[in-house]
Amino acid sequence: MNILLSCAKTMSDVSKVKVPFTTVPRFQKEAAEVALQMSQFTVEELERLLHVNPKIAVENYKRYQAFHSEEVRELPALLAYTGIVFKRLNPKDFSDEEFRYAQDHLRLTSFCYGMLRPLDVIRPYRLEGDVQLPEEGGKTMFAFWQSRLTDLFIEEIRANGGILCYLASDEMRNLFDWKRVEREVKVVVPEFHVWKGGKLSTVVVYTKMSRGEMARYILKNQIKAPEDLKGFTWEGFEFNEQLSDDRKLIFTNGITG
Repeated sequence: MNILLSCAKTMSDVSKVKVPFTTVPRFQKEAAEVALQMSQFTVEELERLLHVNPKIAVENYKRYQAFHSEEVRELPALLAYTGIVFKRLNPKDFSDEEFRYAQDHLRLTSFCYGMLRPLDVIRPYRLEGDVQLPEEGGKTMFAFWQSRLTDLFIEEIRANGGILCYLASDEMRNLFDWKRVEREVKVVVPEFHVWKGGKLSTVVVYTKMSRGEMARYILKNQIKAPEDLKGFTWEGFEFNEQLSDDRKLIFTNGITG
């Protein structure tokens, strides 16, 4: 079973966690080109394109200006992203074996690097899927990556049993020819809902935390079959048989009012 997680908007270039080895991103060349094109934008343009405040725009202007410098620090992707999902995935206590298993079974989307393995070393950046690169004829990042990623993505899932546990945000499907993906491999989508006023509701922070916790659960236990995902529990969330089907595995917090 393979797992797909979304990249985080927040990143760090410092970590005390030791990993058994590091790798070079498969799309390093493309990432360098993307960063070069992003470096052409002004701070004001980045503020608009990235939907951020002036302070974050300045930070990322500096990142892109320095992206190709040998002095820029790199980190394995699993340690570089610092969003809620990655905090809950919490690789600080991973053994070497668990890092190696993650390297083979976990994939991270990236608008700059395309698709990453956990131990691919990357540089800090910020990018959105709807950004259009100056030299790509109006193509968004989604369109830029779709033709490059789909075959590799399907090939890797097939190599690990033909099952994908989709724990990424909905928009990340646009990085791939998703109809092909669903046609050629089995996609299982866990969803996490809470009861509010007698109705099921989605709370973004709980969804992100649960995705990180489930990814951790899969990697720690080397889960291979969708059936085994049903044993996942966290903070009151547990599998809801009645609401689930072969494709969607629904987890609720167990409170029905």
